[in-house]
Amino acid sequence: MRNHAAQFITEIRKFHRHNIWRVFSDYCELAACSLSNSVSIGAAWEKREAQYLGIAQGYNKEEMSIFPKLLAITVEALEHEMQDFLGAVFMELELGNHWKGQYFTPYPVSRLMAEITYAGEMDRSVSQRGFITLSDPACGAGCMIIAFAEVMRTKEIDYQRQLHATCVDVDATAAHMAFIQLSLLHIPAIIVVGNSLSLETRDTFYTPAHVLGLWSSKLSARNSAAKADTEGSIVADPLAQFSAVAAQRPSPLQSCIQISLFD
Repeated sequence: MRNHAAQFITEIRKFHRHNIWRVFSDYCELAACSLSNSVSIGAAWEKREAQYLGIAQGYNKEEMSIFPKLLAITVEALEHEMQDFLGAVFMELELGNHWKGQYFTPYPVSRLMAEITYAGEMDRSVSQRGFITLSDPACGAGCMIIAFAEVMRTKEIDYQRQLHATCVDVDATAAHMAFIQLSLLHIPAIIVVGNSLSLETRDTFYTPAHVLGLWSSKLSARNSAAKADTEGSIVADPLAQFSAVAAQRPSPLQSCIQISLFD
């Protein structure tokens, strides 16, 4: 069986001129920009392209050729099984020391927590509304969202169509990791680089599943209905406010015909 983590680590250690944490962080940002631009147009596309090229200037041609290999390994790892691949690699490389104690929850722990969290009323919510929403105020690499999606799959619920996640993390690299993994697993999600307590937003990413599934419209309709039901009462969950604000921003392909990849 192919050891994807070992292969990823072998490839990333080929950057002899650069600090390993910087390379990992740049990989995550480059991959996030590439995936974002697969469903972006206009000014949104140009912003990510400039972001990508700005990072690429720090590497030579040979080094830049390694980044697609890292993404290919990430794709294969997530195709092999649902997991927090990037979080596990981050920990194996001992990159948490860069921030003096940044650690990611092991996937089996998140899987157990997702099993405990999932309840019967969620089945009823899917049946009544067609989908459920999930919020993570400190998402890290998206481990809890991935675990919850896997639990839904074991219950024969299509998480690619019936789950939407709002993820927030103050660390841009962690948010990029979450965006990459949720995008590759085709999980509809909004990933915010910001602070869940102050509601600060520095950047926002929409997964391809969010854009292609026209989730901005779905969330906007849900939030409008909820506002009418509560007669203007204040929303208690800060992440619900993130979702509400993000839903008002049109997705890059909002005006285009919907493309379905998973019929």
